[in-house]
Amino acid sequence: MAEAQNIPVGSTTAGSIAVAAESTVATRMSAPPSYDVADFPVPHGREEEWRFTPLERLRGLQDGTAVADGRIRTEVYTPDGVTQETVGRDDPRVGKAGTPVDRVAAQAYTSFEKASVVSVPKETVLTEPIRITVHGQGGTAFVHQVIELGAFAEAVVVIDHTGDAVVAANVDFLVGDGAKLTVVSVQDWDADAVHVSQHNALVGRDASFKSIVVTFGGDVVRLHPRVAYAGPGGEAELFGLYFTDKGQHQEHRLLVDHNAPHCKSNAVYKGALQGDDAHAVWIGDVLIRAAAEGTDTYEMNRNLVLTDGARVDSVPNLEIETGEIAGAGHASATGRFDDEQLFYLMSRGIPQVEARRLVIRGFFAELVQQIGLPDVEERLIAKIEAELEASV
Repeated sequence: MAEAQNIPVGSTTAGSIAVAAESTVATRMSAPPSYDVADFPVPHGREEEWRFTPLERLRGLQDGTAVADGRIRTEVYTPDGVTQETVGRDDPRVGKAGTPVDRVAAQAYTSFEKASVVSVPKETVLTEPIRITVHGQGGTAFVHQVIELGAFAEAVVVIDHTGDAVVAANVDFLVGDGAKLTVVSVQDWDADAVHVSQHNALVGRDASFKSIVVTFGGDVVRLHPRVAYAGPGGEAELFGLYFTDKGQHQEHRLLVDHNAPHCKSNAVYKGALQGDDAHAVWIGDVLIRAAAEGTDTYEMNRNLVLTDGARVDSVPNLEIETGEIAGAGHASATGRFDDEQLFYLMSRGIPQVEARRLVIRGFFAELVQQIGLPDVEERLIAKIEAELEASV
């Protein structure tokens, strides 16, 4: 696969490393974070955080004209010992993990009626996953979900998104000291769905947070995973897999805010694109603040363009406010199918169609294996196979 300087026509890859006096939060947003939608101007597409997004396809989420007339069916399956509550916005856990950073996230926060809170008690180690299914049944909906782990608890959460809806959401992950949380978020919407969501993770002292984001369906999907640390010694892993088809817009905008010392982060996102006007966007922002001595961070994005007419925009950014770090780096590459790999397999008697499938499966295998749940892995592999039928 070609490196960034040899990207195909229709794709862009850019990046920056800077020793910064200002934070990424300030320099990459048109307005400071706020829970109030009135604090954000209506975007026009010229703003840094909106310049890749097709605003006209957001169905009014960006300008306040969207009306909450939809219905979302949410089902939560919890193992023994886990609690699920429906709470109002006055609950102290709602919004604790992070503040909305754009107008749609603030609109979602301002407009939701009740939030769902799933809590795992301290020192509880779950042997089966928590499963949350979110099914759209038409119209527009505003959603708030909180996942809370007590100190030294361990859990895996699978969130499945299906159906047809226009959804704006905030999802909060509160990871207690010494706790370990793995979250698998699958976006397998119907073709006309719109999904815009901010994911906020607050990682406690010596805690671990792993996020695996898988995006297949929907007309427009725009996800904003964000991580901050509540104490030293925290670790965050952000993995993502996306398959962008004809006419789809899939956008993943990451921010890891290293605001505490001796923390780690690693981000790896991979995508494949096929069909006219398929558009994938990956923005990876990492901020290392002056107080975050001993930080160790890396981020990588890889994109495989399977057909003409597809476009990728990949922009990794790293801002450093202290020289006392363990390591920091980023990488991005976008390229067409590797003919050398194809030739290698075909020279060993594998037909061309099957050889192409094997290469693409191998491209995604590293991320699928991070899930660790056989039923989910098998379902995603089957979905990748179905997507490949259209291209190979």
